[in-house]
Amino acid sequence: MKFHGLRLERVRASMQFDGQVFRNTAGPWRMSTTDVVPILPELLFRGGRRRPKAPLPTVRPHEAWGHPIASGLRTTWLGHSTVLLEIDGYRVLTDPVFGERASPFSFAGPKRFHPVPVGLAELPPLDAVLLSHDHYDHLCATTIAGLVGVAGVPIITSLGVGAHLERLGIAPERIHELDWGESCDIRGLRFIATPCQHFSGRSLRDRNTTLWSSWVVHSDRHRIFFSGDTGLTDEFRATGEAYGPFDLVMLEIGAFHPSFAAIHLGPENALAVFQMLGGGTLLPVHWGTFDLALHPWDEPAETLVRLAAERSLRVLTPRLGEVVEPSQVEAPTPWWRGLG
Repeated sequence: MKFHGLRLERVRASMQFDGQVFRNTAGPWRMSTTDVVPILPELLFRGGRRRPKAPLPTVRPHEAWGHPIASGLRTTWLGHSTVLLEIDGYRVLTDPVFGERASPFSFAGPKRFHPVPVGLAELPPLDAVLLSHDHYDHLCATTIAGLVGVAGVPIITSLGVGAHLERLGIAPERIHELDWGESCDIRGLRFIATPCQHFSGRSLRDRNTTLWSSWVVHSDRHRIFFSGDTGLTDEFRATGEAYGPFDLVMLEIGAFHPSFAAIHLGPENALAVFQMLGGGTLLPVHWGTFDLALHPWDEPAETLVRLAAERSLRVLTPRLGEVVEPSQVEAPTPWWRGLG
């Protein structure tokens, strides 16, 4: 990835940039031979319930979106890490992926378990799009192409990712790129990029040339944390102390394996991060849409619900497309049980 002008200056000035690539605070992540060997049998003999037997059930959210929001905070999980956040009159769409595959190809790559509960053009008017990093299951080219014509909606993202967006047709003035610790205000809503532990790249030639981030989003009344993709790092404790408490914490739980622990949380580490951030209400994301790992498709949610109950932690598991006010939901709904 080659940068120019102000973007190049900002990348070079980042504490996370080593002169060649971006790095985690703990250093770069690379999968080693010792990571790969234990999972070779699983990779070669792809057993287990990696995909559900039928498309997952979804809920059409249109009617519920028309109802007033009693608490000021409402969410609609649309699959994977795509969530429509309604926060005190603002609407923010996180990591929008409406394409059929999380892949650079239309004919190959991880394919959806379910149709998107609502089309991109059917969404209510947006105030902002939040894009955590540039991997294909978070930055979808067909979705970005659909956003090109949505004039005036800003996209907040990590440092360097704007170069991808410009190539996909997004006007530069709509793009707000943040380094860790930086913030921007969009129509009175504040976005803050915070540290996490992951990597980036959309090909073999651009690994770690753009930054990855977790995010704090807050209005005058509510605060939300969104992990993006990350492994376990003690930096979340500092984030909780600096920006918490949070009314809603959105953490990734899927695409995990012990060999991937440095870059993906999985349910157990997600609960550890949840407590580092100060607890509250957890909405799990990054599961139930694509086969990106080696576990049964519903294992992340099932494990999370069990562990959270054992530890008396508050977790919500809405159905795909279900519109919920987190403060008004008492317990998780294990809707995936019995689907196969």
